[in-house]
Amino acid sequence: MYVCSCFGITEQQVREHADNGACTPRQIASACKAGTDCGSCVRRIQALLGRGACPRRELVDQGSRDPLGAEANGPVPSIPPAPPVVPPANGIVRAA
Repeated sequence: MYVCSCFGITEQQVREHADNGACTPRQIASACKAGTDCGSCVRRIQALLGRGACPRRELVDQGSRDPLGAEANGPVPSIPPAPPVVPPANGIVRAA
């Protein structure tokens, strides 16, 4: 059965990602995009993950930044801050 109709992700695929160490809906999203479009499937993903033991929870508890090992894919690009909004004298707001 489909969990995420936006990306065609099935319950079986979510379970496979969970078996590979995805413990949260955010980690499932990182693995397959499920839950990143309309978001209506996030509660179903949470239900599929349940409250059981996470196979990689030990790494999280020990302070590992990324229990799925995304560091192996290279550094995560930083997002530059948004430019400040400067209201001009005429009241029309524009980006600086």
